[in-house]
Amino acid sequence: MQSEEEGTADWKMNRKSREFASSSDQGNSETNNATKQTELLQYECTRKEFQSQSSQENNFRESGDNTAAHLAFSKKEVEDNGPRMTKIFLRDHCKQQKLYSTPYLNDTLYLHFKGFARIENLEEYTGLKCLWLECNGLQKIENLEAQSELRCLFVQQNVLCRIENLEPLQKLDSLNLSNNYIRTIENLSCLPVLNTLQIAHNKLSTMEDIEHLKECPSICVLDLSYNRLDDPNILNILEVMPRLHVLNLMGNEVTKRISNYRKTCIVRLKHLTYLDDRPVFPKDRACAEAWAKGGREAEKEEMEKWETRERKKIQKSIDALMEIRQQAEEKKRENKEVEERGIFPVLNDNATDGTEENRSHNKQNEREQKIQNFVKESSNACEEYFGEISSKDEDKDIADNETNNQTQQKQGCGTQPMVLENPDFISTKTAVPKKMSVQGILVTELNKEEVETISLETQGILHIDDLPDLEDVNVCKLLTTDESLFDKAIL
Repeated sequence: MQSEEEGTADWKMNRKSREFASSSDQGNSETNNATKQTELLQYECTRKEFQSQSSQENNFRESGDNTAAHLAFSKKEVEDNGPRMTKIFLRDHCKQQKLYSTPYLNDTLYLHFKGFARIENLEEYTGLKCLWLECNGLQKIENLEAQSELRCLFVQQNVLCRIENLEPLQKLDSLNLSNNYIRTIENLSCLPVLNTLQIAHNKLSTMEDIEHLKECPSICVLDLSYNRLDDPNILNILEVMPRLHVLNLMGNEVTKRISNYRKTCIVRLKHLTYLDDRPVFPKDRACAEAWAKGGREAEKEEMEKWETRERKKIQKSIDALMEIRQQAEEKKRENKEVEERGIFPVLNDNATDGTEENRSHNKQNEREQKIQNFVKESSNACEEYFGEISSKDEDKDIADNETNNQTQQKQGCGTQPMVLENPDFISTKTAVPKKMSVQGILVTELNKEEVETISLETQGILHIDDLPDLEDVNVCKLLTTDESLFDKAIL
């Protein structure tokens, strides 16, 4: 209806403008009247547009939230036209992700970034321990009755407005509800072992919105960052939680409204070990508690105590390191002196201080001394044995040489030296070795008198021209002469 009215108004305005344009030639009076009427028509159109916009804004305010109203209006359309979590899709998805084709054997299911509007058809997946539903279009947590073994549920970056239907998940350990439209923390007391709750980037604003955390004593990690919390009294709720170790309140207005925010949180939350983006060390806790008791001066004194304690600890470690270094240098110097002198020191058991290290050190030195003595004795025995053998061999060689000399003198007196008929051959008489050493390389020693030298007659130099031609040589005669020589050699 509103669009039709706007269309008729535009049509009337255009018609009036054309009529006034056609009658513009009729004088100044008529043109002035036409301009006034067009201005009136434009004013009426803008007023109607403003009224339509204001009525829309009022409707959204009545619904409570612009986004929630828009989602509620288009919920049925999204469910009908968007992707569905069907059994066929789940089976094909498991095949693509290389998971089990039998549904109850899968312990993890990745269904994030799929655009689903509802959780459905998960009845057969009874063995799930981790379910990923991040970045879909989920508007409600539902149909999780069969997932009694579920430990981790990730439903961040959806359009959830409430926390509900989590009663079947009795073993749930980690729940991520970040980046949704949740206004109140509720229905979490049914989870007895819930350890981690992440509910950042939501619509939490007052102390009543998080009061339900008093009924969740098992929570250790709580992320409330980037909400709309502005009431400093939320610490009254957080300090009641007995196992709260990690807390994140970054991005909330309450961090600016609590004076000395970090120190106050550390003092009031006794079990806190990590606040926002920094850990809480024992030094930080001690200084904060001193500040709570005595102000800045007490905090400064406690800080100085911790600094002196840390300096002493560092100095102690440095001294221990220097002592170890000195001991190593002394030991090295002693070993060098022992090697230079060649003396192995004898250890005295009475000189030990009774500690286990000295005893083990003395035992090791005794063992090394025994080994060195044994090696020295064995080397002396080997030298004596080889010396005796070498002396015996020398005596034997001397006796053999004397007998050989006597026989050679007898042969020289009674017989004449043998003369070779053929001067072209060298004597093949072998010389008897005179002496053989026991160690080292074997050497044959010969006397100059025992070696007989024969001089060979050198013929003239042969030239190519002196050789006969092969054509003039009779091969048959050569063969017969060779055969005759062979027969004479046999005979």
